[in-house]
Amino acid sequence: MEKTNAMRILDQKKIKYNVNEYPHEEGVAVDGLEVANLLNLDPKKVFKTLVTVDNTKHYHVMVVPVDQELDLKKCARASNVKSLEMIQVKELLPLTGYVRGGCSPIGMKKVFPTLVDITAKGMDSILFSGGKIGLQIEMNPEDLKKVIRMEYADLKKEA
Repeated sequence: MEKTNAMRILDQKKIKYNVNEYPHEEGVAVDGLEVANLLNLDPKKVFKTLVTVDNTKHYHVMVVPVDQELDLKKCARASNVKSLEMIQVKELLPLTGYVRGGCSPIGMKKVFPTLVDITAKGMDSILFSGGKIGLQIEMNPEDLKKVIRMEYADLKKEA
């Protein structure tokens, strides 16, 4: 298996992680719930990486469970900004270096402030994209702090 940027960074920092691969059609994003299903995992352990932009045109990364929806008002409050909105899909690759369905919070072109949903705190491990479609990295969420600027916050909409 070819190492992704995210995997190389984790290797450089000697951070323990596991790689989980799942079947997919080349270049086609797979829904997060389907990823959890393909890997036979609880969707509360599988996280998606979403990129937002604030009212001052600064970017923020949000990492939430795949079975949840982002609450942009909560995210804005947690980011100490007036408002946030999702970036357009066409902006993702030039901004982060990643494609939709393969966006990892680790190894983006620039380091953006990152919020991880509070539900990850205390978990032994979470999974998120390893930097390409079909690849998930599993690691302790506390170890993410050794690689990216991240904090925990309540980011999801109430059911």
